[in-house]
Amino acid sequence: MIATPVQHVLQGHADLETTERGTRPHRLPAAVRTRFPDPQLMMAEGQPSGVRLVFTTEARRIELDLHTTRVAYRSTARPRGRVDLVVDRTIADSVELGAGDLIEIDLTTGGTAHLPGPGETVRFQDLPVGAKRVEIWLPHNESVELGELRTDAAVEPVPARTRWVHHGSSISQGSNAVSPARTWPATVARAADVDLVNLGFGGSAMVDPFVARVIRDRPADLISLKFGINVVNLDAMRRRILVPALHGFLDTVRDGHPETPLVLISALHCGIHEDTPGPGAIDPASIGTDQIRFVARGRSGDTELGRLTLGVVREALAEVAAVRDDPHLHLLDGLSLYGPDDAAEHPLLDGLHPDAETHQRVAERFSAWAFGDDRPFGPKR
Repeated sequence: MIATPVQHVLQGHADLETTERGTRPHRLPAAVRTRFPDPQLMMAEGQPSGVRLVFTTEARRIELDLHTTRVAYRSTARPRGRVDLVVDRTIADSVELGAGDLIEIDLTTGGTAHLPGPGETVRFQDLPVGAKRVEIWLPHNESVELGELRTDAAVEPVPARTRWVHHGSSISQGSNAVSPARTWPATVARAADVDLVNLGFGGSAMVDPFVARVIRDRPADLISLKFGINVVNLDAMRRRILVPALHGFLDTVRDGHPETPLVLISALHCGIHEDTPGPGAIDPASIGTDQIRFVARGRSGDTELGRLTLGVVREALAEVAAVRDDPHLHLLDGLSLYGPDDAAEHPLLDGLHPDAETHQRVAERFSAWAFGDDRPFGPKR
């Protein structure tokens, strides 16, 4: 077997950290993590959604050593992460992780326990004969320290193609997707044959200036920004603050990408926050059950003093897009990706996050809207 340093073939990350157990990919640069080490953001950015090993090879056997760390709630099961094998844009295999460290959260007390575990080796065998492009997608919901990559034939890095940078919330990160190559952004990227940089951060799409600077400074041929649910369920700001914050975010991105096609996406339908401000919270009655659920703690219809609901945020995004003199800026109503009728057919599992079929539905609708001929990300853009 031939060993290849993972650093030579990794894509979709911003930074690599060397640890005692290997190489940990990060989706935000070290400078951001040092200046703003918010625990929720640090957990989300450390889970390598969209990060993958990409190479061409004639190998038929692949092994990857890794050590994962997952977060789970005591007394409530959460699905394990997976590692996906994609061969020439088709998902060929998916391995469920079975080892690694566990950070267990007691929702009744807020306490945490760190339970160490062993590393493991993910193996893929019987790959197709001949040269092929191989992608190994890392788990979107567990952090990873990578060890050795071994193959039974040489590998060659793949040069960057069209680069799509996407920023959003936990749905963009992939919450409740079956596996990392099946999150809605990953599904779109595979279908369109573009290189994804996924800056979807669970609970953390907050119109943060440092994320705008990260996007400004990254190579990007296509950019999409999805805002709404997190600023509402954290009750983070009022409309007076949101509108200039959105303009400032877009101004910063445009400093680095003045003419790059940019899609501004409003929130998907979420019944608990459509007409009710945050903050959101875990429903105490769901603690200890098989399904944690979320509720809105604001008062229905209360938009006094600029309090935000998803309806208000959608209006604000439309207002911002309408007044900017930017022919390369496009507004996409999130309700066209997942609206009330979709919610009736496929309810949000916990009140906030969609199921696997909804990830596929959102991907198909976004692909058709953004990547078709004469569309914002299409070949004739």
